[in-house]
Amino acid sequence: MADQQAAMFGECCFDTGDLKITMGTGTFMDINTGSKPHTSVAGLYPLVGWKMGPELVYLAEGNAADTGTAIKWAQELELFSDVRDTEAMASSVDNSDGVCFVPSFSGLQAPLNDPRACAAFMGLKPSTNKCHLVRSILESVAFRNKQLYDIMLRETRIPITKIRADGGVCTNNFIMQMTADLLGKKVERPSHFDMSSLGAAFMAGLAVGEGQPSSHGLDELFTGLSAPAGFWKSPEELKKLRCTDTVFIPQAELGAYRPLLRGWEQALRRSMCWYDQS
Repeated sequence: MADQQAAMFGECCFDTGDLKITMGTGTFMDINTGSKPHTSVAGLYPLVGWKMGPELVYLAEGNAADTGTAIKWAQELELFSDVRDTEAMASSVDNSDGVCFVPSFSGLQAPLNDPRACAAFMGLKPSTNKCHLVRSILESVAFRNKQLYDIMLRETRIPITKIRADGGVCTNNFIMQMTADLLGKKVERPSHFDMSSLGAAFMAGLAVGEGQPSSHGLDELFTGLSAPAGFWKSPEELKKLRCTDTVFIPQAELGAYRPLLRGWEQALRRSMCWYDQS
Protein backbone atom coordinates (compact mmCIF):
# COMPACT_ATOMS: atom_id res chain seq x y z
CA MET A 1 0.00 0.00 0.00
CA ALA A 2 1.09 3.58 -0.57
CA ASP A 3 2.11 5.53 2.51
CA GLN A 4 -0.93 7.73 3.18
CA GLN A 5 -3.50 5.15 2.14
CA ALA A 6 -1.88 2.68 4.53
CA ALA A 7 -1.87 5.27 7.33
CA MET A 8 -5.56 5.96 6.70
CA PHE A 9 -6.28 2.24 6.91
CA GLY A 10 -4.18 1.91 10.05
CA GLU A 11 -6.21 4.70 11.66
CA CYS A 12 -9.37 2.67 10.86
CA CYS A 13 -10.84 5.58 8.89
CA PHE A 14 -13.17 3.24 7.03
CA ASP A 15 -16.29 5.43 6.87
CA THR A 16 -17.17 8.35 4.61
CA GLY A 17 -16.24 11.56 6.41
CA ASP A 18 -13.43 10.03 8.47
CA LEU A 19 -10.39 12.32 8.40
CA LYS A 20 -6.72 11.63 9.11
CA ILE A 21 -3.86 14.11 9.65
CA THR A 22 -0.34 12.71 9.32
CA MET A 23 2.28 15.18 10.52
CA GLY A 24 5.82 14.11 9.70
CA THR A 25 8.33 15.75 7.36
CA GLY A 26 5.23 17.20 5.72
CA THR A 27 1.54 17.18 6.64
CA PHE A 28 -0.93 15.00 4.73
CA MET A 29 -4.62 15.42 5.40
CA ASP A 30 -6.94 12.78 3.94
CA ILE A 31 -10.70 12.42 4.02
CA ASN A 32 -12.65 9.29 3.10
CA THR A 33 -14.97 10.31 0.25
CA GLY A 34 -16.60 6.90 -0.07
CA SER A 35 -17.28 5.41 -3.49
CA LYS A 36 -16.81 8.67 -5.42
CA PRO A 37 -13.52 10.41 -6.24
CA HIS A 38 -13.42 14.13 -5.52
CA THR A 39 -12.52 16.64 -8.23
CA SER A 40 -10.84 19.72 -6.76
CA VAL A 41 -10.16 23.25 -7.97
CA ALA A 42 -8.09 24.27 -4.93
CA GLY A 43 -5.27 21.74 -5.06
CA LEU A 44 -6.69 18.68 -3.32
CA TYR A 45 -6.22 15.48 -5.27
CA PRO A 46 -8.20 12.23 -5.42
CA LEU A 47 -6.62 8.93 -4.44
CA VAL A 48 -7.74 5.34 -4.59
CA GLY A 49 -7.70 4.39 -0.92
CA TRP A 50 -8.20 0.63 -1.06
CA LYS A 51 -10.33 -2.06 -2.64
CA MET A 52 -11.81 -4.96 -0.70
CA GLY A 53 -13.89 -7.29 -2.80
CA PRO A 54 -16.21 -5.15 -4.93
CA GLU A 55 -15.91 -2.14 -2.60
CA LEU A 56 -13.63 0.65 -3.86
CA VAL A 57 -12.91 3.51 -1.43
CA TYR A 58 -11.60 6.90 -2.53
CA LEU A 59 -9.77 9.59 -0.56
CA ALA A 60 -9.23 13.31 -1.12
CA GLU A 61 -5.82 14.54 0.03
CA GLY A 62 -4.17 17.89 0.66
CA ASN A 63 -0.65 18.44 1.87
CA ALA A 64 1.71 20.98 3.40
CA ALA A 65 5.28 20.13 2.47
CA ASP A 66 7.24 21.70 5.33
CA THR A 67 6.14 20.56 8.79
CA GLY A 68 8.87 18.48 10.40
CA THR A 69 11.25 20.13 7.93
CA ALA A 70 10.67 23.54 9.53
CA ILE A 71 11.08 22.17 13.05
CA LYS A 72 14.32 20.41 12.08
CA TRP A 73 15.61 23.61 10.46
CA ALA A 74 14.92 25.54 13.67
CA GLN A 75 16.85 22.91 15.63
CA GLU A 76 19.82 23.25 13.28
CA LEU A 77 19.75 27.02 13.91
CA GLU A 78 20.01 26.16 17.62
CA LEU A 79 16.68 27.69 18.58
CA PHE A 80 16.43 24.57 20.76
CA SER A 81 18.52 21.46 21.34
CA ASP A 82 15.85 18.82 21.89
CA VAL A 83 12.63 18.82 19.87
CA ARG A 84 10.79 17.75 23.02
CA ASP A 85 11.57 21.18 24.48
CA THR A 86 9.54 23.04 21.86
CA GLU A 87 6.20 22.44 23.57
CA ALA A 88 7.41 23.94 26.87
CA MET A 89 9.12 26.84 25.06
CA ALA A 90 5.95 27.73 23.14
CA SER A 91 3.85 27.52 26.29
CA SER A 92 6.29 29.67 28.29
CA VAL A 93 5.15 32.81 26.44
CA ASP A 94 1.59 34.12 26.13
CA ASN A 95 1.87 34.64 22.39
CA SER A 96 4.40 34.86 19.57
CA ASP A 97 4.95 38.62 20.14
CA GLY A 98 3.38 39.30 16.76
CA VAL A 99 5.82 37.06 14.89
CA CYS A 100 4.43 34.93 12.04
CA PHE A 101 6.31 32.08 10.41
CA VAL A 102 5.60 31.11 6.80
CA PRO A 103 6.46 27.38 6.37
CA SER A 104 7.23 27.39 2.67
CA PHE A 105 10.72 26.05 2.04
CA SER A 106 9.09 24.07 -0.77
CA GLY A 107 6.53 26.68 -1.74
CA LEU A 108 2.90 26.72 -0.61
CA GLN A 109 0.54 23.90 -1.48
CA ALA A 110 -3.28 23.84 -1.27
CA PRO A 111 -5.18 26.07 -1.19
CA LEU A 112 -2.69 28.77 -2.32
CA ASN A 113 -0.60 26.59 -4.65
CA ASP A 114 2.38 28.88 -5.12
CA PRO A 115 5.70 27.12 -5.77
CA ARG A 116 7.47 30.52 -5.77
CA ALA A 117 6.57 31.44 -2.18
CA CYS A 118 9.45 31.86 0.27
CA ALA A 119 9.78 30.78 3.89
CA ALA A 120 9.88 33.76 6.26
CA PHE A 121 9.66 35.15 9.76
CA MET A 122 7.60 38.34 9.74
CA GLY A 123 6.90 40.78 12.56
CA LEU A 124 10.30 40.50 14.28
CA LYS A 125 10.97 43.04 17.05
CA PRO A 126 13.80 43.78 19.51
CA SER A 127 11.63 42.01 22.14
CA THR A 128 11.42 38.80 20.10
CA ASN A 129 13.20 35.84 21.71
CA LYS A 130 13.72 32.17 20.89
CA CYS A 131 10.49 31.11 22.57
CA HIS A 132 8.49 33.51 20.38
CA LEU A 133 10.17 32.13 17.25
CA VAL A 134 9.54 28.52 18.27
CA ARG A 135 5.92 29.30 19.13
CA SER A 136 5.38 30.94 15.74
CA ILE A 137 6.74 27.81 13.99
CA LEU A 138 4.43 25.49 15.94
CA GLU A 139 1.48 27.83 15.35
CA SER A 140 2.15 27.72 11.60
CA VAL A 141 1.70 23.92 11.63
CA ALA A 142 -1.72 24.27 13.26
CA PHE A 143 -2.69 27.15 10.95
CA ARG A 144 -1.86 25.03 7.88
CA ASN A 145 -4.01 22.24 9.34
CA LYS A 146 -6.85 24.75 9.60
CA GLN A 147 -6.37 25.83 5.98
CA LEU A 148 -6.45 22.26 4.68
CA TYR A 149 -9.44 21.35 6.86
CA ASP A 150 -11.47 24.35 5.69
CA ILE A 151 -10.85 23.65 2.01
CA MET A 152 -11.81 20.00 2.49
CA LEU A 153 -15.08 21.01 4.12
CA ARG A 154 -15.89 23.57 1.42
CA GLU A 155 -15.03 21.38 -1.54
CA THR A 156 -16.18 17.91 -0.54
CA ARG A 157 -19.24 19.04 1.48
CA ILE A 158 -18.89 15.82 3.43
CA PRO A 159 -19.64 16.07 7.18
CA ILE A 160 -16.56 15.15 9.21
CA THR A 161 -17.27 12.12 11.37
CA LYS A 162 -13.96 11.77 13.23
CA ILE A 163 -10.43 13.25 13.14
CA ARG A 164 -7.35 11.20 13.93
CA ALA A 165 -3.72 12.35 13.88
CA ASP A 166 -0.46 10.44 13.60
CA GLY A 167 3.19 10.95 12.65
CA GLY A 168 6.10 12.13 14.74
CA VAL A 169 4.94 15.76 15.03
CA CYS A 170 1.65 14.68 16.62
CA THR A 171 3.58 13.98 19.84
CA ASN A 172 3.67 17.77 20.35
CA ASN A 173 0.74 18.61 22.63
CA PHE A 174 0.88 22.33 21.77
CA ILE A 175 0.28 21.65 18.08
CA MET A 176 -2.38 19.05 18.81
CA GLN A 177 -4.36 21.26 21.21
CA MET A 178 -4.18 24.28 18.91
CA THR A 179 -5.33 22.12 15.98
CA ALA A 180 -8.33 20.90 17.98
CA ASP A 181 -9.16 24.49 18.96
CA LEU A 182 -8.92 25.77 15.37
CA LEU A 183 -10.95 22.92 13.88
CA GLY A 184 -13.52 23.03 16.68
CA LYS A 185 -13.46 19.24 16.83
CA LYS A 186 -11.89 16.66 19.07
CA VAL A 187 -8.74 15.12 17.61
CA GLU A 188 -7.61 11.64 18.58
CA ARG A 189 -3.96 10.64 18.88
CA PRO A 190 -3.17 6.91 18.81
CA SER A 191 -0.78 5.13 21.12
CA HIS A 192 1.03 3.76 18.03
CA PHE A 193 2.34 6.51 15.71
CA ASP A 194 3.55 4.51 12.68
CA MET A 195 0.17 4.07 11.04
CA SER A 196 1.53 3.18 7.61
CA SER A 197 3.10 -0.10 8.74
CA LEU A 198 0.06 -0.88 10.89
CA GLY A 199 -2.31 -0.25 7.98
CA ALA A 200 -0.32 -2.51 5.65
CA ALA A 201 -0.39 -5.25 8.29
CA PHE A 202 -4.13 -4.78 8.77
CA MET A 203 -4.70 -5.14 5.04
CA ALA A 204 -2.47 -8.22 4.87
CA GLY A 205 -4.41 -9.81 7.72
CA LEU A 206 -7.72 -9.13 5.99
CA ALA A 207 -6.38 -10.52 2.72
CA VAL A 208 -5.51 -13.82 4.43
CA GLY A 209 -8.74 -13.70 6.41
CA GLU A 210 -10.95 -16.38 7.85
CA GLY A 211 -9.93 -15.69 11.45
CA GLN A 212 -7.21 -18.34 11.57
CA PRO A 213 -4.50 -18.02 14.22
CA SER A 214 -1.46 -16.07 13.08
CA SER A 215 1.67 -17.99 12.22
CA HIS A 216 3.47 -15.36 10.16
CA GLY A 217 4.97 -13.10 12.86
CA LEU A 218 2.13 -10.59 13.07
CA ASP A 219 2.01 -11.01 16.87
CA GLU A 220 5.28 -9.06 17.21
CA LEU A 221 3.87 -6.08 15.32
CA PHE A 222 0.82 -5.95 17.55
CA THR A 223 2.67 -6.14 20.84
CA GLY A 224 1.03 -3.61 23.16
CA LEU A 225 -2.26 -3.37 21.25
CA SER A 226 -5.52 -4.20 22.95
CA ALA A 227 -6.05 -7.58 21.30
CA PRO A 228 -3.83 -10.43 20.18
CA ALA A 229 -2.82 -10.65 16.58
CA GLY A 230 -4.60 -12.90 14.21
CA PHE A 231 -6.25 -12.91 10.82
CA TRP A 232 -9.44 -10.90 10.51
CA LYS A 233 -12.70 -11.24 8.66
CA SER A 234 -13.76 -7.58 8.47
CA PRO A 235 -12.64 -4.01 9.22
CA GLU A 236 -14.97 -4.03 12.23
CA GLU A 237 -12.57 -6.43 13.95
CA LEU A 238 -9.70 -4.01 13.32
CA LYS A 239 -11.49 -1.16 15.09
CA LYS A 240 -11.32 -3.18 18.31
CA LEU A 241 -7.50 -3.34 18.01
CA ARG A 242 -7.01 0.41 17.72
CA CYS A 243 -5.76 2.16 20.88
CA THR A 244 -6.19 5.89 21.55
CA ASP A 245 -3.52 7.58 23.63
CA THR A 246 -5.05 11.07 24.02
CA VAL A 247 -8.17 12.87 22.85
CA PHE A 248 -7.66 16.62 22.41
CA ILE A 249 -10.90 18.51 23.03
CA PRO A 250 -11.33 22.15 21.92
CA GLN A 251 -10.62 24.45 24.85
CA ALA A 252 -10.82 27.86 23.14
CA GLU A 253 -13.28 29.44 20.72
CA LEU A 254 -12.13 30.03 17.16
CA GLY A 255 -12.78 33.74 17.68
CA ALA A 256 -9.83 33.92 20.06
CA TYR A 257 -7.54 32.88 17.21
CA ARG A 258 -9.02 35.01 14.42
CA PRO A 259 -6.63 38.01 14.83
CA LEU A 260 -3.65 35.63 14.87
CA LEU A 261 -4.96 33.74 11.85
CA ARG A 262 -5.56 36.97 9.91
CA GLY A 263 -2.03 38.18 10.63
CA TRP A 264 -0.56 34.84 9.58
CA GLU A 265 -2.58 34.81 6.34
CA GLN A 266 -1.27 38.31 5.59
CA ALA A 267 2.27 37.00 6.06
CA LEU A 268 1.50 34.16 3.64
CA ARG A 269 0.32 36.60 0.98
CA ARG A 270 3.46 38.71 1.36
CA SER A 271 5.67 35.65 0.92
CA MET A 272 4.02 34.63 -2.34
CA CYS A 273 5.67 35.02 -5.76
CA TRP A 274 8.97 35.82 -4.02
CA TYR A 275 11.13 33.82 -6.41
CA ASP A 276 10.95 34.42 -10.14
CA GLN A 277 9.75 31.56 -12.27
CA SER A 278 13.17 30.75 -13.69
